Amino acid sequence: MTAYTATVTVRLKRGVLDPEAETTKRALERLGFELEELRAADRFEVDLEADSADGARDRADEMAERLLANPTIHDYDVEVDER
Repeated sequence: MTAYTATVTVRLKRGVLDPEAETTKRALERLGFELEELRAADRFEVDLEADSADGARDRADEMAERLLANPTIHDYDVEVDER
C-alpha cells in the first residue's frame, strides 16, 4: 500500500445560486477589482492508503458521491498525489 493525498474540490454547478460568491464578488468590485464571475468552492484533503493512484482516486470519488458533494447541485474534481 502507498500513501496518497486526495484533494476533492466541490463547487456549485453553473446556474445554481451561489450567494457566498455573489456577496464576495460585489465586495471585490467595490474595492476596484473587475471580474466576470466568481464561484466559491470547498476543498477537502483526504490522506489515505491504496494500492495505486487509480485506487485512491476511486475511493475519493466514492467519498464525494456519497457525502462530500450533492451530485444534483455540485460538481467536483479529484486530484491525487503520492505522499
